[in-house]
Amino acid sequence: MSLGIVETLALSMGGAWASGVNLYGTVVVLGMMDNFGFIDLPPDLQILASWWVLAIAIFLYLIEFVADKIPVVDSLWDALHTFIRIPAGALLAAGAVSGLDLGLGDEAQTVVSLLVGGTIAAGSHFTKAGSRAAINTSPEPVTNSVASVTEDIAVFGALYTVVFHPVVFFVLLAVFVLLLIWLVPKIWLFIGDVFGNARHPAAAYGQARAHHGGANSGQFGKISLSGTRENTQLPKNDPKLPPQ
Repeated sequence: MSLGIVETLALSMGGAWASGVNLYGTVVVLGMMDNFGFIDLPPDLQILASWWVLAIAIFLYLIEFVADKIPVVDSLWDALHTFIRIPAGALLAAGAVSGLDLGLGDEAQTVVSLLVGGTIAAGSHFTKAGSRAAINTSPEPVTNSVASVTEDIAVFGALYTVVFHPVVFFVLLAVFVLLLIWLVPKIWLFIGDVFGNARHPAAAYGQARAHHGGANSGQFGKISLSGTRENTQLPKNDPKLPPQ
């Protein structure tokens, strides 16, 4: 399927958004869609359909599929991929519109697409990373797996919408931007409150439980500003705490 202006712009922004959440899954989906004739990728993105690129992307996706479901490891993975997902999202956005003439001139169009794509990728990436960091204050590992599967479904669904319902994608992107403005400051404020005054992960855990106000929160003592604990009783064998 050849792409018009609307479809190309949707691919540019959608590819950037999806890259910020799961870069390797995005490459696999777009490359497979091109190989199976669902979409004709722009010339600068044709490399995504190469089987050697797909093989590498599938291998890295499988690694991420596992790492993304392990508490704390998922946040370390996200931190590393801050330097990968955002630039890749910018390049995908620029590559998608490289064949269009938007009347800006080649250099200006490239710069604008890089900036817009990088911004969108950064927004989705930091939303994911911040949400995972907040989830990791919870003592159970199930939420990590649920969040990971939900993110993958969101990426695949977004790319499907980009290709077959681009106008719907733009509506969803607008909703995401509004959600981003409202949610991300709250997530990072929560993380700052939890970890800002805690020097030891165990103290951060107790502080997080106090914020959650769970049923068992009464067993935790006060967390001093120095990061020390007073009468703090931590659950044994917690999968999200380092061995003591």
